[in-house]
Amino acid sequence: MIKEAITHFPTDNFAYVCINETVSLMLKSKKGDVNHVQLIFGDPYDWTDSQWNFQQTPMKRSGSDDSFDYWKVNVKPTHRRMRYGFYLENTEEQLFFGEEGFHEQIPTDDIAQFFCIPYVHDSEVFQAPAWVKDTVWYQIFPERFANGDTSNAPEDTLAWGSEDPKVDSFFGGDLAGVIQKIHYLKELGVTGIYFTPIFTAFSNHKYDTIDYMEIDPHFGDKETFKRLIEVCHENGIKVMLDAVFNHAGYYSPQFQDVLKNGESSKYKDWFHIHEFPIETEPLPNYDTFAFTPFMPKFNTKNDDVRKYLLDVAKYWVEEFNIDGWRLDVANEVDHQFWRDFRQTVRSVKQDLYILGEIWHNSTPWLRGDQFDAVMNYPVTRNVLDLFATNTIDAKQFVENMTKTTHMYADTVNPYAFNLIGSHDTPRILTECNGDTQKLKQIFNFLLTFIGSPCIYYGDEIGMDGGQDPGCRKCMEWDEKKQDRQLFAHVQELIRLRKEYKILANEGELQFLTPENDCFGFTKETDNTKAIILFNPTETVKTLNYNLKGETELITAQKETKEIIELAAFDSNIFIFNK
Repeated sequence: MIKEAITHFPTDNFAYVCINETVSLMLKSKKGDVNHVQLIFGDPYDWTDSQWNFQQTPMKRSGSDDSFDYWKVNVKPTHRRMRYGFYLENTEEQLFFGEEGFHEQIPTDDIAQFFCIPYVHDSEVFQAPAWVKDTVWYQIFPERFANGDTSNAPEDTLAWGSEDPKVDSFFGGDLAGVIQKIHYLKELGVTGIYFTPIFTAFSNHKYDTIDYMEIDPHFGDKETFKRLIEVCHENGIKVMLDAVFNHAGYYSPQFQDVLKNGESSKYKDWFHIHEFPIETEPLPNYDTFAFTPFMPKFNTKNDDVRKYLLDVAKYWVEEFNIDGWRLDVANEVDHQFWRDFRQTVRSVKQDLYILGEIWHNSTPWLRGDQFDAVMNYPVTRNVLDLFATNTIDAKQFVENMTKTTHMYADTVNPYAFNLIGSHDTPRILTECNGDTQKLKQIFNFLLTFIGSPCIYYGDEIGMDGGQDPGCRKCMEWDEKKQDRQLFAHVQELIRLRKEYKILANEGELQFLTPENDCFGFTKETDNTKAIILFNPTETVKTLNYNLKGETELITAQKETKEIIELAAFDSNIFIFNK
């Protein structure tokens, strides 16, 4: 047995508290090396005649990636406390694995050898807003969605969609335009809007904030925004705003004061300034986002900065009843600030969704004291690599996705913000080289997988565009130029996701073994089972997944079968009553 590969830690995704005083445990072993794993567990104070009383229960292999097998089990400690270890078997040997290493026998006379759950506290259960699991998001870049009020348009505003966008283009999109198009979003079926920043800023993208307490005048005013929230809520749509608390804009009054007054400025400690006088070329002598001098980084250890930003976060929840905050460049802000942020906004609205923009493993932010979710870019990369560019095959995709889903606790995954494109990435249709059938299949995956899916405005009608600014074209409102078949496809997937909760976040997910260059996954509850199959290749494939004898609720064909045929770049959804 390869001992070096056997991994467990009594924390994070390896050991965590669930509802009903249950503990979920995970172990990793080298792929194909271990045949069976038993969990050995008991109360540390339960002894009879100097013998520790313990139980054992089998662990289930929940998936495999390219290197590891993953084993999981949920148990409920008798008195909210537990010592536990693992008994592993393969064809050659049996081993016990505990906190202090390996033993040939289970060391029941010395429970110090076992891992420890000192006490199961209800307060340690990861808790995110329940409504997020059923939400389908729609990302709106306000400057490019719809122009509903020409009176607030910036100078030199271009005619809507008259040319491809440049980094400094303005087309006049605003909040009034969104209000006028709510019927479109309602028709599509989305239940949440994620807005990129709407606060006063210099640029068209608004990530260089000048005034966090005001709506950018190009977008409207607070009365317009209040009406927008009301209209969204009346139509069952949540609203999430984007905040940049990592850095200010160059033209913010605080940074302008530092530029003017130097070391005498009362705001000089609001930023990370290396020396005076301030210089922007060839590189800024103050910390920034990336190396751009136009985005000076806040010093969130400064008490005045913390109060200012936390007051901002609280204000928009209190005054306008927003439903979520998306936090830009979240991984570059200190953890204590985000802990204070969570307590601040949750004191106003207990079910507010807190989403961080982090592109990598985000475990330190997902322990229940900071964020509810992060933008799930590992899913994005794998989806693009398989379906769009075909740089990986079905086997690699399943291995990569298994690694991704096991990166976090099962209690975290339903709230993950899954996206296939955004204002920061090329359009998904462009990534698919214009192949709409590939895009349809990607939507099939996005809207049946676990997590909270997000559609970037216009992707549902086949808009294209390269990297920023190409991905920020004006929304196409001429239906003759929209791909209405694609719209109907996405609309139907959203309808099915609402009707059959197992296509959203009900049930336990398990990937099927890839077959004939195809893959699939199942979701299963006590009463229902869903099987979703995908053929990411350009040829027709037959699969031997035996569905005979099941009662189908929904599928492309209405009879059960032993052999399934999938067309090129196609997928199929089966839902059964058990």
